[in-house]
Amino acid sequence: MAIVDLYPTSLRLLGRPVLVVGGGTVAAPRAKALLDAGAQVTLVAPELCAPARELADAGLVRWLARGYESEDMADAWYAVAATNEVAIDNQVAADAEANRVWCVNHSSAQESAAWTPAVATIEDVKVAVNAGGDPLRAIAIRNAIAAALETGDLPLQRYRGTAGGPVSPDLEPLDHSGGSVALVGGGPGAEDLITVRGRRLLAEADVVVADRLGPRGLLETLGENVKIIEVGKTPGHHPVPQTEINAILVREAKAGNRVVRLKGGDPYVLGRGGEEAIACRENGVDVEVVPGVTSAVSVPAAAGIPVTHRGLAKAFTMISGHEELENVPHGSDHTVVLLMGVGTLNRSMPILEAAGRGSDCPVAIIENGFAKNQRVTIGTLGTIVSLAQACHVRNPAVVVVGDVVRVSPLAPAEIATAYYGTRETISSLS
Repeated sequence: MAIVDLYPTSLRLLGRPVLVVGGGTVAAPRAKALLDAGAQVTLVAPELCAPARELADAGLVRWLARGYESEDMADAWYAVAATNEVAIDNQVAADAEANRVWCVNHSSAQESAAWTPAVATIEDVKVAVNAGGDPLRAIAIRNAIAAALETGDLPLQRYRGTAGGPVSPDLEPLDHSGGSVALVGGGPGAEDLITVRGRRLLAEADVVVADRLGPRGLLETLGENVKIIEVGKTPGHHPVPQTEINAILVREAKAGNRVVRLKGGDPYVLGRGGEEAIACRENGVDVEVVPGVTSAVSVPAAAGIPVTHRGLAKAFTMISGHEELENVPHGSDHTVVLLMGVGTLNRSMPILEAAGRGSDCPVAIIENGFAKNQRVTIGTLGTIVSLAQACHVRNPAVVVVGDVVRVSPLAPAEIATAYYGTRETISSLS
């Protein structure tokens, strides 16, 4: 059999009798898969391996505890020969041929009338792969396709179409009875730092309500039929108020759409995701929250800075740069991470300096974390304001205050030596 001889199709076996001859480790998973498809399975074998016996003991299959007989093929719609004995498997295949029954012969793949593909099921998508009779190759390809579907690298979006007619990618998305909203944390901005679940939901979305931060490049991978609503805010400029964003989510979901609210970082970390979730629930809209990698932890890591570090800091405070800082725990051994803090450096740095940290406490500002234009500026509470002004530091940026900055490989020698001791100078990026 050559690969060109194959005609791929999908069998609907619900309620139909099928025959599996053999009781070993090949026959058992074949019987289980046929059961999962709703078939009425008859298993013929003198003895059964443990997995096959579990199926028989549970009454899921009809077990004929004997050798194969040609009469067993009489009512079958489909057959599997998997005894691991060539003569018996060939006899099963010959009887199937005589009865015009499609049969998979595991003792002779090249002569078999049918092949069992490597199968993956993702939601209601079933992928079956044949690879010229090479099962390991088929499994590897199947796994790669399944992973791409799971992560959203391949589309899972549904389209209109009838059971008897073609489905065109030009058709509009299906109307879903009762839409939904997913608040998806996109992480710090890198496209490969969104969660697998978030990426998958994005690939299935009918409508995406997008911020200006997060993995913006993923929007370009969406189909032309996906509606993208931009609601991004910049410091001091909120063209779409939060109440209107809430209304958009509810409106689009009630229109039957699967809505993804794509946000930077984590929806529940200074992202107002809680307000959006409450608005959805109060209006009877199904909503789920998909956590993201918060920039409060990930962006410092992009500069080699852990927010906690043995011997330097056991805890950290994440706070908006617009909030009051007077009550933040004192001391440079307690890390402070400021989000949206660039515009308030003139006020926040003196407050933190006066709160037991001193002017020599290290500070790092990481702009555009994980992006190609990421930039790190490192100084101290006494110098960081002038450094930021000289370098024209801009948002989006994360400010890290505390001794953990000394761990960064980008820290200049005079800051790093307090932790590492004498070492070669590593200039800060600015």
